Amino acid sequence: MSRKDAEWGLPAHMAAEFAGTMILILFGVGVVAQVTSGGESGSLGGHDSIAWAWGLGVMFGIYVAGRVTGAHLNPAVTFAFALFRGFEWKLVAPYVVAQIAGAFVGALLVRWNYNDMINAIDPGHTTATQTIFSTLPGNGTLPVSVSSALLDQIIGTAILLFLIVAVTDSLGTAPMANLAPFIVGLIVVGIGFAWATNAGYAINPARDFGPRLVTYFTGYGGAWRDQYGGLYFWVPIVGPLVGGPIGIFLYDLLIGKNLRKQEGATPEGPSRLPQTQTPGEKP
Repeated sequence: MSRKDAEWGLPAHMAAEFAGTMILILFGVGVVAQVTSGGESGSLGGHDSIAWAWGLGVMFGIYVAGRVTGAHLNPAVTFAFALFRGFEWKLVAPYVVAQIAGAFVGALLVRWNYNDMINAIDPGHTTATQTIFSTLPGNGTLPVSVSSALLDQIIGTAILLFLIVAVTDSLGTAPMANLAPFIVGLIVVGIGFAWATNAGYAINPARDFGPRLVTYFTGYGGAWRDQYGGLYFWVPIVGPLVGGPIGIFLYDLLIGKNLRKQEGATPEGPSRLPQTQTPGEKP
């Protein structure tokens, strides 16, 4: 480890999480805005392009932040790593703040860029365009209950974390560090293809809450509610925070403990994609 790497401090870590999450949102929220611009004709893409762009956004965000923090980009990842992978609890709040701030700025840029389109097709700022930024049960159109949406977020985030720790476990069949962001991006694409109907696969509290704040500050009076008028903003926060730890727990129970038993290794695996130092660590 170089002295330069070891001297990275908390501001550098927060900047990396901010930038990586902002990139994620620029691609993810941006593609939904573009698809919505095309209307029912689908002339500017559809669900497949949304799933692929979200996955690419995750991949690029990890490449941006990975060398510094491993690119959590998601409070559910940070929280689950603190519970099961030895990530320092004192860093959880700063990481989450940086992630939400990055998501907010990314969504604000999308809102600014697509302002004319949004005002033209939805001057009342309703759920018709709110779904560009934040999730709703049944994507704002299908009859999905809040309980079903919550369950969906728990399961979807559990799948995400189960697979993240699987593909980054050095005792398993982990890809090389520079390929890991690509694989994690594909995981998000797969979740988008298979788990998007009930709740829009937020699977990331920052991804939903930051853009939801943008809608609240830019004219969406119903930003905190679903299409039925009930408070909904908490679902894509609570669901991922519950599901993430479940995913790592199940991986450790079913796979990880056996790998470590075979290798005689410690139960803790990596808390980052590529290994990096914690803020303030000395060489």
